[in-house]
Amino acid sequence: MTVQPGTREVDVIGAPLDLGAGRRGVDMGPSAIRYAGLEQHLAEKLGLKVDDLGNVAAPVAESTAMGDDRARFLDQILDLCDDVGKGVARATARGALPLVLGGDHSVALGSLVGMASVHGAGGVIWIDAHGDLNTPETSPSGNVHGMVLAAALGVAGPAFSREGWILPAAEAGRTALVGVRSLDEGERELLRRLGAKVFTMSEIDRIGIEPCMREALAHCAGGAFLHVSLDMDVVDPEYAPGVGTPVRGGLSYREAHLAMEIVAESGLADSLDVVEVNPVLDRENATGQLAVELVASALGARIL
Repeated sequence: MTVQPGTREVDVIGAPLDLGAGRRGVDMGPSAIRYAGLEQHLAEKLGLKVDDLGNVAAPVAESTAMGDDRARFLDQILDLCDDVGKGVARATARGALPLVLGGDHSVALGSLVGMASVHGAGGVIWIDAHGDLNTPETSPSGNVHGMVLAAALGVAGPAFSREGWILPAAEAGRTALVGVRSLDEGERELLRRLGAKVFTMSEIDRIGIEPCMREALAHCAGGAFLHVSLDMDVVDPEYAPGVGTPVRGGLSYREAHLAMEIVAESGLADSLDVVEVNPVLDRENATGQLAVELVASALGARIL
């Protein structure tokens, strides 16, 4: 494996949160990804300068009040996202690429508000089996990880705002969802009103992952920044069994790599998070290892 020119420093920030999900275990995701050799892969094999900043403090459900059933543990999740955002802001302000390790997908709100605090609202490519566009009013579960993109776009309601945050942190007209195959009715309705691009698995089946990713990048580029948010459940459970909410019919191993390789080839990504690795459900840390490989591909790894 080789890394392409134009590499830079990477600041790794762990966000071991599982309060936003309905199933426990993704709080161990950052450890699983690190255990799979993330720093060695990026530093030794790819020649990147990696600074692992450790984990932000994360509460656990057993010692935390749930709050409103429509958005469970919301206050605690926003506290953690604020900490993640500050770390992301420091990293990007000094010219490093922030790499956030989740935890459930709620942590991506921290990634986006952190980038927006430095650059203003930007673009985001949301690579996920789910839309994450529910609100407390439309969510069938009350799980905040299913509302996080709506929150980042400023359409999840005032409960998601925090003093000092720029919301929307991402522009709907510079947002693309890739790999979607599970949407709730409230999410479908919201997508009809947003200017976001959506590339479902059906679309990927018809025309292929390469043109979908290139169109997504073209749609999202040109803003204050471009964030790539990779939920490991976008990959088919055959290749990524250890995820919080698996959905059959996802990206193949090679499609996932090609998607990330196209991100690297574009040179547009300013920040990255990888989320929803659940070691409790995994097989010999296969999903943690795949997460490392996909991050490496997103940062420039090539076969030749």
